[in-house]
Amino acid sequence: MRELRRLSSVTDELGRRFAGAGHEIALVGGPVRDAMLGRLQQDLDFTTSATPQQTERLLKGWADSTWDIGRAFGTIGCRKGEWQVEITTYRSEAYDAESRKPAVQYGDSLVADLERRDFTVNAMALSLPGEQLEDPFGGVVDLAEKRLRTPGTPESSFSDDPLRMLRAARFSAQLGFTVAPEVVAAMGDMAERITIVSAERVRDELVKLLCSPDPVRGLRLLVETGLADHVLPELPALALERDEHHRHKDVYEHTLTVLEQAIDLEDRLGGGPDLVSRLAALMHDVGKPRTRRFLDDGTVTFHHHDVVGAKLTRKRLQALRFSRDQVDAVAQLVELHLRFHGYGSGEWTDSAVRRYVRDAGDQLERLHVLTRADCTTRNRRKAERLRRTYDGLEERIARLTEAEELASIRPDLDGNQIMEVLGVGPGREVGEAYRHLLELRLDHGPMSEADAVAALRAWADARAGTA
Repeated sequence: MRELRRLSSVTDELGRRFAGAGHEIALVGGPVRDAMLGRLQQDLDFTTSATPQQTERLLKGWADSTWDIGRAFGTIGCRKGEWQVEITTYRSEAYDAESRKPAVQYGDSLVADLERRDFTVNAMALSLPGEQLEDPFGGVVDLAEKRLRTPGTPESSFSDDPLRMLRAARFSAQLGFTVAPEVVAAMGDMAERITIVSAERVRDELVKLLCSPDPVRGLRLLVETGLADHVLPELPALALERDEHHRHKDVYEHTLTVLEQAIDLEDRLGGGPDLVSRLAALMHDVGKPRTRRFLDDGTVTFHHHDVVGAKLTRKRLQALRFSRDQVDAVAQLVELHLRFHGYGSGEWTDSAVRRYVRDAGDQLERLHVLTRADCTTRNRRKAERLRRTYDGLEERIARLTEAEELASIRPDLDGNQIMEVLGVGPGREVGEAYRHLLELRLDHGPMSEADAVAALRAWADARAGTA
């Protein structure tokens, strides 16, 4: 409870203010759980018998700033020193059979408020100002045993808010907790109910799961319970039935291994969870089920699964309301993830290396991570050979980058120079000339201005001759 002592500047004063006005208030949910785990954050949640209007009055003159963006849900927010605080009136909320939004009703007791929360480890509170622990549903024991249970029946909890089924997977991934068997069973029985939840809320939970310390643990639970069929159907689809000769890898298990290996390489990206890289690892082979073909000799092919996978990735991430930049980046990585396999043992020309860098653009470092993570062979000799080969490619990229500024590669003449040489104004011909010079730049490296002018005039003469 040492972490809780940090809170005294907030909890003591708030407790006295609300108690003095005849209201109950308690620190509740995640902050209590995290304080017990020694991982307290700066966001604090409180619950109170006071109405939002009464809470606003009690915060006046105490908080550094306040906001009421959550008023419709009974929540008033404020900042006090280092702490960001949300205070919510006792409440209950539930979905009807068709609703995508909870219907909020105010409650009348702390125990009733705790009972409507998702899991017992989040249904603990510290009543203020005395800091009395309230744990009516056994959250302390579940926390000690690293177990996720619901305060009431799982069916009732998930009926009230189906998103809690995703939260179970997320908390399992974040905290390393085991989900109780009855909770897992209810998730499986009620999986289809997740479809009433908005795409944005589903996306936010998936992001938290993917950015957790052990996302594979949570993803396995989503697949096992059938939730993934509704929120990320491309993932269970990777569990292809194996051919009788076992000539191809288990794509589902391969994908989870690639995700784990990509996470291990995130220090190349600056450290910390990198959502785009993790999404790319998760989605890189989603085109395989649609492109799988069995040849007469029993071998299996997945031709163009990179291109098909990029389209499926774009469609899924758009449906989940990811930002355009995130969608573009992940789809680009999926489409490029096989490009390295044409490198062989280093046969690419400098031109091919330049195009690899050009096509990757600002996703080059993530492409390095994805390509390296995509090697899951158990053959150590083969794995070491692939590693050395990719080391060689990166060294070539570094040398060419130093010599030619590959990251900002462009033609040796700009648009104004092209117009001056050709004696034309802005238009389609300038764009075509620019692209021609860019191709020459990629093929042959930098040219002098005189050589670039000569190449441009030769191109123009050839066009005129075929006109």
